[in-house]
Amino acid sequence: MGTHRRPKPPGRARIATIGMAAGAVSLLPTQSQAAPKPTVDEVRKKVEKLYEEAVEPTEAYNAVTERQKKLQAEVDGAQDRLARKQLEINELRERMGPWAAAQYRGGGIDPSVQLFLSGDPDSFLEQAELLDRTNSRQAGTLRAMQARQREVAQDHQAAQKALKSLAKTRAEAAERKNVVQAKLRQARQLLNSLTAEERARMKADEEREDAARGSEDSPDSYDGPASGRAKAALDFAYAQLGKPYEWGATGPDSFDCSGLTGASWRAAGVSLPRTVKQQYDAGRKVARQDMQPGDIIYWYNDTQHNGLYVGNGKAIHAPRTGKNVEITPVDSMPFFAASRP
Repeated sequence: MGTHRRPKPPGRARIATIGMAAGAVSLLPTQSQAAPKPTVDEVRKKVEKLYEEAVEPTEAYNAVTERQKKLQAEVDGAQDRLARKQLEINELRERMGPWAAAQYRGGGIDPSVQLFLSGDPDSFLEQAELLDRTNSRQAGTLRAMQARQREVAQDHQAAQKALKSLAKTRAEAAERKNVVQAKLRQARQLLNSLTAEERARMKADEEREDAARGSEDSPDSYDGPASGRAKAALDFAYAQLGKPYEWGATGPDSFDCSGLTGASWRAAGVSLPRTVKQQYDAGRKVARQDMQPGDIIYWYNDTQHNGLYVGNGKAIHAPRTGKNVEITPVDSMPFFAASRP
């Protein structure tokens, strides 16, 4: 008979290894342990970075929406032309007389008339036999109808092309809008993570920084040396002091940066393009030492941020989300260029 061996109990070394492993596991952080809460200063820096990152897609959104307006106008114009020319065709059909109109609508058009509509009516009309069958008045009506039909076909193609471009532009605008809103949503979530006391402290820190770089309280109105249209633009801009920044806004209750510069010069009778980049490209460039009140200042680059020079090294601008239209030193941000509308 074979002998049955009992399994050996675990040795001391094995028991010790298991114990060490268990101890090591107990020292690992659990999933329920939350990450350390960011400090007020860390939140402020993250929020400012998110606001800064939202500037470029905001300007891209502004450019797309301007293109969308133009395309919509093209679509409306093409559709209006189509409607008017269709009415003209209907009138021409009636002028052709009951016999020709009936044949035209029914598709049983006389072969001579078909030549008018599909071939070269001028050469065909030279043939005496057709002149015998169709008087000059009917021939003229057919020519006019043929011309309108060709125009309708062309307008229809133009309208379809514009509609496709409009749909693409709308999708692009929605994409840009989503990018901006995502940045702003992240910023709001960070701000909401702070207590009321922490938010008050952050606001006080921002105000101290503004004071340190020379930002000023809102004066009543512009009283500098500008005259004419430049003064009218600055008078309007000063009247907006304290109004909130809002991306994509051109007034009257809120503005983004290029929205403020455009609205100010529009109040002076000068039409400017919508975006920072477009305003930069459209303006006559002036050297920094030659700047005059009313000139447009561009900070960072030619696409990111702009405002109006007011004189004495100061500018008025719509800063960013969470802030209001304010006066600030030109050197509060990296100066890039200046232009004169």
